[in-house]
Amino acid sequence: MTNYEKAVVLWQQRKISTDAELAEALNGHSIAFAYHSGKIENEKITYNDTREIFEHDGVTSYTGDLRTLFEIRNAKDANELLLSAFNARRLLDETLVKEFQFRLTQNTYDTRRWQLGERPGEYKKHDYVTGKAEIGASPEDVQEEVSELLSELTDIPVEKALTAAAYFHAKFENIHPFADGNGRTGRLVMNYLLLLNEHPPIIIHEEDRKEYYAALEAWDERQELDPLIRFLQVQTAKTWEKQIERAERRRDDQTR
Repeated sequence: MTNYEKAVVLWQQRKISTDAELAEALNGHSIAFAYHSGKIENEKITYNDTREIFEHDGVTSYTGDLRTLFEIRNAKDANELLLSAFNARRLLDETLVKEFQFRLTQNTYDTRRWQLGERPGEYKKHDYVTGKAEIGASPEDVQEEVSELLSELTDIPVEKALTAAAYFHAKFENIHPFADGNGRTGRLVMNYLLLLNEHPPIIIHEEDRKEYYAALEAWDERQELDPLIRFLQVQTAKTWEKQIERAERRRDDQTR
């Protein structure tokens, strides 16, 4: 059994059904997820600042810019939405996706975007693109493309959860539906989709961003999903490696 498979088995054995149980299972991981997801796009984010905000709702001796501080605080708000949405088993629809994006980007849109009419929680009104191939749907096509994507993600077999999550993330980033925060939103919504389908959430580690971008580009350029699936399997094992090690030590102790 691979470490990826072990991580999935350990998660499913917990049979998590409430927000309280989920918060306990994610103890420490929510901070790490927010840190890594934020730092992929903002080098100024630090783990210590993220931990202080998640644990104490404030920071000490902070000397960075306000946008970075808002981004970290927003990540905490978005995590609370993740927990409450899971508890209510909210449908993954456009309303929820927009709500996640709003939580992650409120008070962080720059002056230029604001002057152009862009707002957190709303699809882009202008032609924002991403990646070296300048990928992104036209503003007039975003609503239809996101709606179509989400409609494909119903009644997912548990054993296909990771494939569905990879497909969602690749397509979502390809659509690039918002003026800002697409990466952070896509990673958080991907985890929500995984949670709904009995799969452990994944930290995409910022030090592995080159492999991450390459996997997304494989979809953008050739519609190849396997590189992203393999990458997410590796990241799942990396996310839960300490839990796997503890479980194996307990098993070894019991067999002695």
